Amino acid sequence: MQTEERALEAGTRTILSSLDEVRAASLQVATVATRLLAMYTQDLEPQVYDQPKFIDAIKRLVLARGYAKVRVLLADPARAVYESSRFVGLARRITSYIEIRHAHPEFRNNQSAFLIADDRALVYRLQASRWDGIVEMNDPAVARRYLNFFDEAWTASAPHAETRQQHL
Repeated sequence: MQTEERALEAGTRTILSSLDEVRAASLQVATVATRLLAMYTQDLEPQVYDQPKFIDAIKRLVLARGYAKVRVLLADPARAVYESSRFVGLARRITSYIEIRHAHPEFRNNQSAFLIADDRALVYRLQASRWDGIVEMNDPAVARRYLNFFDEAWTASAPHAETRQQHL
């Protein structure tokens, strides 16, 4: 594990092939974010994003910095909403920092999943249904490429009402 952590810190591209690697890389990327975390996911993948350590990293990001934002684009929000996601619960409590949108139909066929910290660190999987992917901790050009796609999809998409509803 120490070798993996050093590779992540060094800014080298690392290949991911298992859930544990994707989970660790996603936590690492979330931890290095200082102002913006952008997430494109099919259904808020609970095995990755609904884990206590990841949720804590999100809380630290948005509560420690009044200007920090977390933007999430969901291709299919039904699972996240109806399975009582801890991430959605957090987003409902701190709506001024975390916004979840349902991807516009034009962008829902994208089967990838990615997480971008600021405009430099990235976890990317070509197929969200698989754990194969990459993590790059310090490559602004690559991160910017995916952030541009994310921004285009974000602008075209509307907030998802059910992820903002408060529990009664």
